[in-house]
Amino acid sequence: MSPRQNTALGLGLGLAAAGAATAAGIAAERVTKSRRKALLTLTPEGLYDHKPDKELVVIATDGVPLHVEVDEPDPAAAHPDHPTVVFSHGYTLSLKAWVLQRRALVQAGYRVVLWDQRSHGQSERGSRDSCTIDQLGRDLHSVITEVVPEGRLVLVGHSMGGMTVMALAEQFPDLIRERVIAAAFVATSAGGRNMVTLGFGQFLGRMLGRMGPRLLDQLGTRQDWLNNVRHVGRDLEDFVVERYSFASPVSPAAVRYTGDMIFSTPFSVMSDFLPSIDIHDKRDALAQFHGIETLVVNGNQDLLTPPDHSEEIVRLVPGAEHVVINEAGHIIMLEHPEVITGLLLSLVERGLRAADEGVHIERKPRVRRTLTDVAKRRKVARARGRGRHEAP
Repeated sequence: MSPRQNTALGLGLGLAAAGAATAAGIAAERVTKSRRKALLTLTPEGLYDHKPDKELVVIATDGVPLHVEVDEPDPAAAHPDHPTVVFSHGYTLSLKAWVLQRRALVQAGYRVVLWDQRSHGQSERGSRDSCTIDQLGRDLHSVITEVVPEGRLVLVGHSMGGMTVMALAEQFPDLIRERVIAAAFVATSAGGRNMVTLGFGQFLGRMLGRMGPRLLDQLGTRQDWLNNVRHVGRDLEDFVVERYSFASPVSPAAVRYTGDMIFSTPFSVMSDFLPSIDIHDKRDALAQFHGIETLVVNGNQDLLTPPDHSEEIVRLVPGAEHVVINEAGHIIMLEHPEVITGLLLSLVERGLRAADEGVHIERKPRVRRTLTDVAKRRKVARARGRGRHEAP
């Protein structure tokens, strides 16, 4: 492979994992075999396997087929007034990102609906002009209309999925007021700033954001070649995925699971969505969530949507629960799954209580809580301790 091809591959891997322009200057860091073997103990075999109860296709307003999955609770555990929890995933990911949360929520007796946003996962490709946050809001409305036509709703969105929920609220405020009893904004932003900074700061990040679509388009013309040589750059790919997705040790299985989602998204699709993400501004739409139980959660080391993005959402939704998790990056639901799942279960329970009692949530701002996943920290320490006694 020529130096020029190596450079293109490195840039492509960085762009995909970061969700924007370039990863030039990042050197691959090899993880020792002993550490990899030790951290494998954090991920039981089959943890990410899941078979939905139902798969269906919903046709968007412009004719794009959207892939939807539904998990139904055990009838003995389900309650007729329980809400349906609707998950929306982030940029370059798929509904697989919620695999651990969907399983826990359905076991708790809730119906769960997940969907692949257009051009992602198993949904069909939308035109470049249709790859906007506003269209994603209409897509979510189509999914709800078709799959959850009545009953209470809980909306959960990660990253671009959170933006999608905001777009839904802006365009269909009656749906939010009449049916939504709780909402969670996970590692996302209301916008109003240049979104694409990649942790490099506004000046350099803005420059990279301008470069991103053009370079991604160029890489898209060589998508087949890049797919064929991915295995050559696995170490770099894993490093970049870890760098931009996580801020604490995770198993190689988690890194590969995340990387496979990201790199299943064509470079041209990444390019299609970047302009809309960069100009995203749905701050006014957050007024629709006043009086609704709202969770805003973020990783303290998130490079793509840092905690100040969450603070802005909380400022605009007084009364929202604000949680910042230490040692957490952007793909927080896979990095700290038990914590996120616990927060979501508590959110749904609060939403149900408020809805049953007819309570309008006070607009008094809540205190920010900073959590540390102590259970995971202990697991990592034990795994590393075992790894030190194994041959590299």
